[in-house]
Amino acid sequence: MKSIKVAGLGLLLSQTINVYAAENRLIDDASLSLGSLVVSSDSTGPLTSRNLSTSVDVLNQDRIEDQNVNYTWQLFDQMPGVMLTQFGMGNESGKISFRGFNGEGEVNAVKLLIDGIPSNQNSGNMPYLELLTPLEIESIEVVRGTNDPRYGLHNIAGNAGIYTHQGGNYNKARVTYGSYATRNVQFVSGIENNGFSQNYAISYLNSNRYRHHSDIEKSTFSGKWFYTPNSGRAQVGLIVRHGKAEGEEAGYLTRAEAHDDPEQSRPHNKADGGDRMMNQFSAHLDIDITDNLFWTSKAYLNELDEDRYVTFAAGGNHNERLTEEEHKGALTTLTWRPDVSWAHEFSLMGGLSAEWQNNESRRYIVDLDRNRTSETRNQNFDFDIYGGFIQAIYKPTEKLKIVPAFRVDRVRGSLNDNGTHRDINDYGNINQPKLSAVYSFNDQYAVYTNWGKTFQVASGAASYKQNTLSNDLDASINEGWEVGLKFTPTDWLNGRVAVWQQVADGEFKTKLGDANNDSENIGKTQRRGIDFQFNAQATNKLGLWFAASFQDSEILKAGADKPLNKGNEIDHVPHYLIDAGADYQATPKLKLSSWVSAQDDAYLNQENNTNKYGQYVLVNASASYALTEKVRLDLELKNIFDRYYEYVWMNSESMHSPGDGRSIYGSIQYDF
Repeated sequence: MKSIKVAGLGLLLSQTINVYAAENRLIDDASLSLGSLVVSSDSTGPLTSRNLSTSVDVLNQDRIEDQNVNYTWQLFDQMPGVMLTQFGMGNESGKISFRGFNGEGEVNAVKLLIDGIPSNQNSGNMPYLELLTPLEIESIEVVRGTNDPRYGLHNIAGNAGIYTHQGGNYNKARVTYGSYATRNVQFVSGIENNGFSQNYAISYLNSNRYRHHSDIEKSTFSGKWFYTPNSGRAQVGLIVRHGKAEGEEAGYLTRAEAHDDPEQSRPHNKADGGDRMMNQFSAHLDIDITDNLFWTSKAYLNELDEDRYVTFAAGGNHNERLTEEEHKGALTTLTWRPDVSWAHEFSLMGGLSAEWQNNESRRYIVDLDRNRTSETRNQNFDFDIYGGFIQAIYKPTEKLKIVPAFRVDRVRGSLNDNGTHRDINDYGNINQPKLSAVYSFNDQYAVYTNWGKTFQVASGAASYKQNTLSNDLDASINEGWEVGLKFTPTDWLNGRVAVWQQVADGEFKTKLGDANNDSENIGKTQRRGIDFQFNAQATNKLGLWFAASFQDSEILKAGADKPLNKGNEIDHVPHYLIDAGADYQATPKLKLSSWVSAQDDAYLNQENNTNKYGQYVLVNASASYALTEKVRLDLELKNIFDRYYEYVWMNSESMHSPGDGRSIYGSIQYDF
């Protein structure tokens, strides 16, 4: 393989239960869970991600709520196969990616769902993650691969879902103080009575952060109200989320500056930073029409308003970037799970979705006092997408499960580019067939395989015709497959091994610094890899985990404007990521944990003519002590050995953003 990546994090077995010993049943899916709660594939109700025969990983509450993070995307650090790209620039702090797609923002390949609501912005970026705070999250679910038919746009390599608490009676408060004057307060509350549930979450974060001129201040609020009549066959609900963030940007440094003084911020970045405001409103309706027919529907409104000032290099222009987006959408699915005599199990699921986007992107050249001197972009564009899918689960025998599926999407819209009207490319019907299967040898071993197609269309102005005589572009189709083995040979060991590949034709790449908001054609690309994950409960007190994904990326056929890139690696895909660690329950009240993350370096461009950057090894540790049944004290030490690491990208020279040094955080959590 030309480029190797090891990614992910193993899944820790529960300290209190044997996760796969609860039932002596056949393994009929490929999902794994990190944390003390394990949810098996249900035989009733709507179909879920765990019904898919692909790499599905679930991170549960007990591995989320005690994490000290400045940004919600950092919670994915514990998810197998997920790479974090850490810009460290205020509100543009970082991004998640997987399956060989980097986090540069040029190709955004992960569909984000928050409580089932699509939550990407037009480009595919994920600012809406920052509407959430760790204490309100019940689980994080990552689906990797091309065989999930439920979502279309941005679902290129898979999807990531975050699910927050619903129902229950509880109150929790958590206060954190730590390095760089970091202060974080979180409060969550659940009230449930007579079929009516209320859930609230409030958070506030303020931190000076590691580098000079990088202060951040964030606040969030969410409310969930759901009603279930006495019959229990229906549920109606409303969710409201609001978030505000203000962040300074320390800016990028040259290589010499970064290694000489990584905490510094140069004078030309003194005006850099920005404000971001986000809202998300959603209505939910679930009805069990009969004992084997289930209907779910959701409608939503996402609002993003951001003003950012940024300067990338000394002597470069100072830019103001205004982004306003309003996305309205709806999803509905119908699941039928009949009792049939001709199959061990049969289910059928179909769904429709629509999203109507109204987006505005403006850019200005400004001076160091943020006064505008000229306009470089003024674009308003509608982007509408409609989709539908059908999926069946067929088990001709107890041991064999077959999952065929088909999805189709269609795009509409128009662009007003500084007074010039442009129609969207007619991509036609974007067809995406899919097929999966799993064979269960017994309750210890199962082999699974899947194949499918997903798609990519250009974002921003690149999705619209240059003029009325322009030919329509085709969507880029990703064709992928995976073959894996899930195993649980004993009640103290489980894991998964998988081999996968994705090939894309005519892949688009956003030109991030382009004034016209345009894209370029990378060409035909290939990504492939091998994933390893295992977890061991070595003793009643000691749990061990490990995961690795080896990955190769290659440009099989370069775009017409850069033919010499053929055979090169895709930029910013590290050769490996390794994560391993241990949890030790020293006493009934004291839990100790330590984990290590390692990453190799990568090229900074697709010409592969730069040095490689990004290699690091980081060691972290934490301790948790139950002072009483309701009060817990937590201490976390990050980057124990104060190792230097950085994010780097290529301008006329390499531009460096150093990562945080050694830091320590203390928290008190009170459950009442």
